[in-house]
Amino acid sequence: MTMTTEERLENLERELSCAKRRSRRLLTGAALCLGIGLAAYALVPGPGLAQRGAGAPKEVRAGAFVLVDDNGMARAALFVVKDGPKLGLYDENDKPRAMLSVSKDGPTLGLYDENDKPRAGLTVTEVGPTLVLNDKNGEPRAGLAVTEVGPGLVLNDENGKPRATLGVSKDGPGLALFDKTNKPVWSTPRAP
Repeated sequence: MTMTTEERLENLERELSCAKRRSRRLLTGAALCLGIGLAAYALVPGPGLAQRGAGAPKEVRAGAFVLVDDNGMARAALFVVKDGPKLGLYDENDKPRAMLSVSKDGPTLGLYDENDKPRAGLTVTEVGPTLVLNDKNGEPRAGLAVTEVGPGLVLNDENGKPRATLGVSKDGPGLALFDKTNKPVWSTPRAP
């Protein structure tokens, strides 16, 4: 079945929107779990970091693990929430910079800037892998996806409107350009 340009564009936009929502949920869940993990860690007395490795058990079971630096700042957290396991990496200012999670929909990797804005996201679902690159405001500007139809690239303007799409399907390659109202201004015969 051959999809129209609008159908393929809608599919790519839907995948970009899902990736953005997933990144926001990840950040909220990570912040909540990190707070709980930090509180639990602060309540557990124990030897210094160097001594903790000596004679350590081969298996430890817990709801969360938080790694702190010499100043007591959380730098990494591993925890499990309702959707699945998550790993967060934080900078020296306690800002999340990378989040890796696995849910029933598949794995997700989110990379964030120093202002807590999502800048890149990689998601793999049953539809296929999707890579989203965001601007400094966290808005998706470029998206690359590989679906059952084929690979596709979407380039958005600063308002999140698709301005160019490129795709390849069994029928061949296609390119489409859009104006700021999302009206096609040029396309190849097999535009995505």
